[in-house]
Amino acid sequence: MKFIKHIALLLFILTANTAIAQVEFVAKASKQKLGINERLRIDFEMNKDGDNFNPPSFSDFTLIGGPNQSVKNVYANGVRSFKKTYSYFLAPKKRGNFTIGQAVITIDDEVYKTVPIKIEVTAAVDKPKDPNDPNYIASENIHLVAEVSKTNPYLNEAITVVYKLYVSPSIAVDDIKELDIPRYNDFWSQNISTQGLKVQNGTYNGEDYRYLVYRKAVLYPQKSGKLNIEPLSLDLAMRVPTNRRDIFGSRMMTRVNKTISAGNKTINVKPLPEAGKPVDFTGAVGDFDFNVFTSKRVLDASESLQLKVEVKGNGNLKLFKLPKISLPSSLEVYEPEHNENVKTNLSGMQGSISDSYTVVPQYKGKYPIPSISFSYFDLKTESYKRLSSAEIVIDVSNGPSNTTGTNENNSVSSTGKQPVILNNDQFAFIKSSTNFTSIQPSHFFKTKGFWSLLLLPFLAIPLAIIIRKSKATRDADVYGNRIRKADRLAKKYLKGAKKSLGQKEAFYIALEKALHNYLKAKLHIETNELSKDKINSLLKDRKVDDATIKDFIQILESCELARYTPIDIVTMQEDYDKAAKTISLIDKQAH
Repeated sequence: MKFIKHIALLLFILTANTAIAQVEFVAKASKQKLGINERLRIDFEMNKDGDNFNPPSFSDFTLIGGPNQSVKNVYANGVRSFKKTYSYFLAPKKRGNFTIGQAVITIDDEVYKTVPIKIEVTAAVDKPKDPNDPNYIASENIHLVAEVSKTNPYLNEAITVVYKLYVSPSIAVDDIKELDIPRYNDFWSQNISTQGLKVQNGTYNGEDYRYLVYRKAVLYPQKSGKLNIEPLSLDLAMRVPTNRRDIFGSRMMTRVNKTISAGNKTINVKPLPEAGKPVDFTGAVGDFDFNVFTSKRVLDASESLQLKVEVKGNGNLKLFKLPKISLPSSLEVYEPEHNENVKTNLSGMQGSISDSYTVVPQYKGKYPIPSISFSYFDLKTESYKRLSSAEIVIDVSNGPSNTTGTNENNSVSSTGKQPVILNNDQFAFIKSSTNFTSIQPSHFFKTKGFWSLLLLPFLAIPLAIIIRKSKATRDADVYGNRIRKADRLAKKYLKGAKKSLGQKEAFYIALEKALHNYLKAKLHIETNELSKDKINSLLKDRKVDDATIKDFIQILESCELARYTPIDIVTMQEDYDKAAKTISLIDKQAH
């Protein structure tokens, strides 16, 4: 009897423990702060088995492993403990603060969700080295180097950054992806195309390597002091040798994904000297020529001429203002048309910029255009220089006289009255006799033309009714009108890109400009400083669906990447069509 009581008591305790035990479903991260060159492990753990496990999207990360599933059943002191884990291995796509969303599972017909995890991704960090690790072998045999032409430039002096990827002959690189592109804060920057550059042989730290010039950029510092050039980070898929050998004695290879970084670079920018700085200095730095010339110097009143103010040479041509001209009030001057013919290579900007004024004289006379000057900082002599134009005289030979501008010395000084002399022929211009001729009567009445004009308004009434009905039907078609309006808008903004089809760099520059101009017009914002995340947020606020936003962001990314990768005209046409379709969809959906 006692034995039966003990058994009953034991069963009661076990039942009570099972009832008290709570279901747990949690998410755990291996770290909540990591560098862009590191990996992250996320575990979803539960203490009771369930069904319909649904992980988060991991949209801000690249899934490099998983899901790996493990189950543990442990019995201790007669008590069973259960743990099931789903593990994922992730690589960050970019820097920033991100959230791992909720995972969902059903346990005993109840839905359980994990708590979101916040993850901070920083710039690349130094990682511990292990000689037996394939990642360490890769890190010792592949290097990304940023070569800066000058670390102590003047303000607005061009410097170049060349990124070279060095790879040991024993390493085979299968794929390269950009993880983090330098933003070049506080610099005016332009990337130089590296398309067509081939792998070369060279040395790194005294050892033989192959290297590729991966990226080149020209930078103009926009403020003085210590400026930071952010690192370029790449994700490489490669094969590295191991200590194992095959049956033929050759070393076996293993596949490795490695993130490498060029590292930070600090530039100490010198301010331009204050001593000798001209009052009219507008920031020009380089080596320049200055010219002022006109399309003609002799003309009649109301004719026009072109007056051009031009600076050409090497330097920061896009980063300063041209001097303004000062003309007499009798010359009507229109707002200038600014033109830039500038090419950028590793030496910096080269070419010319100009302002073209249209000048229209109102009165005859000679009008001097006074000399104007242009000052710049010469990097060779490290001093300021001033260039002045010659005086130009515009001779207006025919036209009305400017009586308001008559010189006092030339005005009539006599105030005496002159006698009026009458002439007998003063009214000779008046005709005193007529010379009328008869006019033949018209025979238009009852002709074919007469009846045609009479009946034409009555014939036009049915046509007007049809046109009006068609217009009313078209006006009532609100959805169709929105589609047609959106299509016209897409064609308007993409007109420049369509003209450049076949010219890769010009096409993608025009396409990117069209997309930004569209957003500027649609959202009434300046897009130059907007990140893709901000654009995404703004479009979501306007009720644009996620698929359309994703397509828009992908086109922007294509514009950035396509300049440095080989692209054929078929791909350009596809990107153009996709851009037109996306602009049209945004215009229809945005509220």
